[in-house]
Amino acid sequence: MKNIFLFVLIFASSLSFGQIQNIVEPEKIENQLQKNHLNTIVFSDKVVPFENMKETDFLKSITFQEDKDFDVRIFMDNSLVNYLHQLDPSLSVEELIKKGNYQFSFFVDGKLIYIENLNPGAGTADQKKFKTSFRIPFLSSKNEDSWGKYLWMRFYFANGGIDALETGNHLLKIEIKPYLKTSTLKIGKTIAQGEIQLNIPKKNVPEDQIAIQKIKPNNGWKVSEDKFNQEKIRLLNQKIAENRFRDITGIVVIKNEKLLLEEYFNGYKRDSLNDTRSVGKSFASAFMGIAIKDGYIKSENQSLKDFYDVKKFKNYSSKKDSVTIKSLLTMSSAFNGNDEDYESPGNEENMYPTDNWIKFTLDLPMTENKIGKNWNYFTAGVVVTGDILDQSVPTGLKDYADKKLFQPLGIKNYQWQFTPQQKPSLAGGLRMKALDFAKFGQLYKNNGTWDGNQILDKNWIKKSFTNYFADNKDFEGYGYLFWRKVYKVGYKNFESYQSSGNGGNKIIIFKEIPLVIVITAKAYNKPYAHSQADKIVQEYLLPAVYE
Repeated sequence: MKNIFLFVLIFASSLSFGQIQNIVEPEKIENQLQKNHLNTIVFSDKVVPFENMKETDFLKSITFQEDKDFDVRIFMDNSLVNYLHQLDPSLSVEELIKKGNYQFSFFVDGKLIYIENLNPGAGTADQKKFKTSFRIPFLSSKNEDSWGKYLWMRFYFANGGIDALETGNHLLKIEIKPYLKTSTLKIGKTIAQGEIQLNIPKKNVPEDQIAIQKIKPNNGWKVSEDKFNQEKIRLLNQKIAENRFRDITGIVVIKNEKLLLEEYFNGYKRDSLNDTRSVGKSFASAFMGIAIKDGYIKSENQSLKDFYDVKKFKNYSSKKDSVTIKSLLTMSSAFNGNDEDYESPGNEENMYPTDNWIKFTLDLPMTENKIGKNWNYFTAGVVVTGDILDQSVPTGLKDYADKKLFQPLGIKNYQWQFTPQQKPSLAGGLRMKALDFAKFGQLYKNNGTWDGNQILDKNWIKKSFTNYFADNKDFEGYGYLFWRKVYKVGYKNFESYQSSGNGGNKIIIFKEIPLVIVITAKAYNKPYAHSQADKIVQEYLLPAVYE
């Protein structure tokens, strides 16, 4: 009798400790197809409603084509919230939804290529509470919008998927686990997995799309006669032609002040004006340096109260008086504005619909951050620097910029984006030829001189190319509206400062080597835009022209 009682006690304990009760009641699993495939990911090349699905819709192999449907269906034995509840039973349903989601792991031919903890904002609360089955359209012939589309882009284009899936046959495997991010990251057991054989067809690219483009005359540069690895550039051109690097429109390489490479793609030409978005922010830095050099602005340490009656704007505090031009140039002004946070009141998307961008910015409340200390990407602050310039220089910023920068560099054809007050917007959108963007980069490489004229003060460039956030481990650094980026080729590090804009647009100025690279692109709002540009530089251009 005593032994029986001990067995019952052990069995009850194993239930209480090994099996945590659901926190919500998930939908009932009544579909026989789901019952047959619990904890499985199945693949299809067409969109089929759940209730109409048949075994024959599930594929073991597929010829992979990016313009066709590539659908997955996940069958689970519980809902996400209940899986998350098992990781931390102390949290409420709302806390679980806010702090957790699915973790996706992508394997190709048995090798782990990419892991992503899906942003907690992906998917609806009801789906996470109750659903035990859901569909993900990775590729859609109707361009269906979903978080799955962007997840696939991040795997495929930004994190090595496209390289792993070269021409031929490959086994793609996907695993899904729940994750919860509180003070630590907790990962649950695998709740669904599946695999499919992908046949990647060969793309036939004409030779003229692979061939290195000959530099035509009348380009405004001396042409370099330096040798470079032509096979690397041919391979790069092939990948662009095959659409393995996407939406690239131009590549220009300046070495030792001479034009070494000039290549255009996807219908763009030398005379095309490229919308490089936030690349234009770096021009704000240049204009400020020129205005200080000319004495129209005393220094970047001047504060807002020198230019505005700050007390007339909303959310006034004495801290707002102390915001400096420098803090706007380094994106550390402590305004409550962060373009990377959609809920931030100062997010640029909240600014554009208003009829006065300066008022919008100066009305913003301040945060508790110390001015000059905490970095947040803040476009509205750069717009204010443009207004400070416009009111400080004679005849306004538009004429001043043309006279002091564009004309000396021989830049004649360009287009501004304007504010609602028809002032040049330094938020971005300045359109130019790729070769003219290269002139801007070379000006910095020349320590501010062009054709013997000192356009920018050498010390201003030194300040601009200083990392003011060396203690921030989340990114490589930031100067006066220039990003710091270190490229690694073999055992060598190549430090650069660069203008960077949505779509993968870059003007890259290397600090220790005589090289300026311009990449123009139109992969706007695509998750792979910047990573593919960095890959082009690190794996193709640098090895080709500087090894």
